[in-house]
Amino acid sequence: MFNKKLGLVFVFAASVFLVINNNGVEASHNIYSRLQNAAAVEVNQLHRTGYHFQPPKHWINDPNAPMYFNGIYDLFYQYNPKGAAWGNIVRAHSVSKTAWWHNGHWRILVGGKRKHRGMAWLYRSIDFKYWVKAKHPLHSAPETGMWECPDFFALALNGRSGVDTSKVGEDVKHILKVSLDETRYEYYTLGKYFPEKDRYVPDNTSVDGRAGLRLDYGNFYASKTFFDPSKNMRILWGWANESDAADDDKAKGWAGVQTIPRVVWLSSDAKQVVQWPIKELETLRGQKVDINNQNVEQGQHVEVKGITAAQADVEVTFSFGSLEKAEEFDPNWANLDAQTVCSLRRSDVPGGVGPFGLLTLASQNLEEFTPIFFRVFKTKETKHKVLMCSDAKSSSLRPFNEKLYRPSFAGFVDVDLSADKKISLRSLIDHSVVESFGAGGKTCITSRVYPTLAVNDAAHLFVFNNGTKPVTVQTLSAWSMNAPQQMNQNLEF
Repeated sequence: MFNKKLGLVFVFAASVFLVINNNGVEASHNIYSRLQNAAAVEVNQLHRTGYHFQPPKHWINDPNAPMYFNGIYDLFYQYNPKGAAWGNIVRAHSVSKTAWWHNGHWRILVGGKRKHRGMAWLYRSIDFKYWVKAKHPLHSAPETGMWECPDFFALALNGRSGVDTSKVGEDVKHILKVSLDETRYEYYTLGKYFPEKDRYVPDNTSVDGRAGLRLDYGNFYASKTFFDPSKNMRILWGWANESDAADDDKAKGWAGVQTIPRVVWLSSDAKQVVQWPIKELETLRGQKVDINNQNVEQGQHVEVKGITAAQADVEVTFSFGSLEKAEEFDPNWANLDAQTVCSLRRSDVPGGVGPFGLLTLASQNLEEFTPIFFRVFKTKETKHKVLMCSDAKSSSLRPFNEKLYRPSFAGFVDVDLSADKKISLRSLIDHSVVESFGAGGKTCITSRVYPTLAVNDAAHLFVFNNGTKPVTVQTLSAWSMNAPQQMNQNLEF
């Protein structure tokens, strides 16, 4: 939770729990029966985050029913109190309105599937206690598999103001987000809600399923938004699972973190959701360093010194004189997703305009690093295509035969570089988590990484460029990040 007067505060609350037993229930998580009840003897602090929320120990996943009450923002989530693997799941109990109101009834969504169709089932209630399933789903789509954790909300067409989900009219657009069990990624569409029919229809610019838009192109799942009436904003929480093995989690004594809460709003063309870390995060900023008008040539690495590179917040704007040297976008890539293109054009593959960006959680001699970077392509239509990557391949020296997931997360950025020829990047670095926001939050990527050398005080941060076209660090501000004033205190009610 965070308090407006105290800044960001995270408290682990042990209140009333609802037990969800997996016996006889089909679960989408891998089940490790031998690890479910293996309580942590001690908690290993290596790779444990400093300013992201996670409980004192054991497994955490889906954020549930975040809410605002009496000036305090509460987060509830799924938790295993007995071990660092999924199982024995309990959920803190909260009273919230996890729903929207229309024509005398509350409405909520429950994800599911029927045959080959993913479903967002609609339930109605007049008292918020007893719920009746509607005859038809709010929305469904073929060949999308099981829908988990649906989230349905409205955003204002103009400005960054949030609105209550019950709001309808020509001045808002509705968003339906689902977590796809088949891919373990999240997708969303933008469209119109017809309350009299209880139907949602996506715009013709939105696609259901794997080809659709994503809130985050990395390790980000089971997200949930809530409306903050005190600040008139909609806030997004998400879950970043571990990328190592279940036995590693048992040895650590913990698994899973919640991402930093984000404000969400519509882009100016109303074709996508834009996100940015909440303002309250800035209360944790400490020592600051700045770099301005720094030219970075091909193959050059400029270290950002004077901050705690393993626990930092970095904002940078890159500029370049022209786009003439941008490399051609291979026509054979037309049907490939951004992640595949990134795996073919990693940060060490020279280009024209890019790759350029940040080397986060880097060892001094770059044996380990997690690059967050852009690469600009030109297409036959003389337009430019911008790729943003967060590539974990070089993030750890651990052997590749170990169970450590090191993907090349990536997304394309909907931005026009032809006018001012610059692009921004913000990265929140926290030991084993890197959350990155490209072009002011148009494309977001969360990565989980486990360096062996670039840990704690031995971690470094660099700006780099491997493109033939020099780039300029127009502005860069980086801060050491402090831990919240209260972190993971057990409160027994």
